[in-house]
Amino acid sequence: MISCLSLSSYSFCEKIALKKYRRCVKRGCIKRPQVVSGAKKDGFGLRVFVLSDLHTDYPENMAWVRSLSTKRHEKDVLLVAGDVAEMYDNFILTMSLLKERFEYVFFVPGNHDLWCRWETEDFDSLEKLNKLLDACKQLGVETNPAVIDGLGIIPLFSWYHESFDREDDIVGVRIPSLDMACKDFHACKWPGNLSNRDTSLALYFDLMNEKNQNTVKRIQSTCSQIITFSHFVPRQELCPEKRMLFYPNLPKVIGSDWLEDRIRSIHGVESSSFACHVFGHTHFCWDAVVDGIRYVQAPLAYPRERKRRMNGGETWLPFCIYLDGEFGAKVMPCYWSDYYAINPRTPSNMELAPWVARFYNLI
Repeated sequence: MISCLSLSSYSFCEKIALKKYRRCVKRGCIKRPQVVSGAKKDGFGLRVFVLSDLHTDYPENMAWVRSLSTKRHEKDVLLVAGDVAEMYDNFILTMSLLKERFEYVFFVPGNHDLWCRWETEDFDSLEKLNKLLDACKQLGVETNPAVIDGLGIIPLFSWYHESFDREDDIVGVRIPSLDMACKDFHACKWPGNLSNRDTSLALYFDLMNEKNQNTVKRIQSTCSQIITFSHFVPRQELCPEKRMLFYPNLPKVIGSDWLEDRIRSIHGVESSSFACHVFGHTHFCWDAVVDGIRYVQAPLAYPRERKRRMNGGETWLPFCIYLDGEFGAKVMPCYWSDYYAINPRTPSNMELAPWVARFYNLI
């Protein structure tokens, strides 16, 4: 569930429809987490901030990173949930700037981080991954699980697979293929045994987490509060229904069942108020509790997307999710993403929102 919706541009009838939509969501398994103040207490208190999808290949986004205070966060933790930059040099600069501003910086790679389109060196996406991880080690950026002031923080490597999508496909309209819509199929270069077209990449990245299993078990036995984070989406409920998406096949390239299984193995099946998972990738502001785990996405996103947000979309980032032993934060603003819109006409489950169809010149 998204934390809030701007109604200023809707008619009275459309506002009523949206209120009904929100009431339906409240009756489901998704609900708002308890909200507490994000203000820092002077002199003490661990704060954890989250951010994803920085895309600092855009000069506006790099300028935003540079604008972050070098004093305000000097004792804070930042979790970076992937998609820092496509270009290696921009990645290094961005992570260096963040490490200068935060005491602890954690990182997991996203798909854009592993693109190889414009690199001067000739390497594939796995070689680039290792290069990024080596660079993080040199910069003092954490990519492995750790405990800070009694709080367990666990980065999780992941990739998506098409079988993650279990919702019925939209039929009767022309929808661009995954190859056309998803640049990963062309911008990433994988060795012959790995492919975006099956589950091999999702399995490969999930198995990367096995080397940290002993550390994870120690964190589970010693920490009552744990934050996990990944770039990709662990549950399909964390993405709007296909009829509300500009690209209805988006769920096929966003998440992994193995990721959700691993999250459950860490937080437990029943979970508690101290379980939180942070993710990125879809550029949706998201803050919801699903089956006992709080899921948060706080993307910087593309400059054109930020222009659609309330407050200009920059004043509330990075987003504070943990303060002095408690989970919670100020209300996260929401915005319209390039990928989706909510249809106030509440159509049947398999009917495309009319403006989505027009977007593809389908009707």
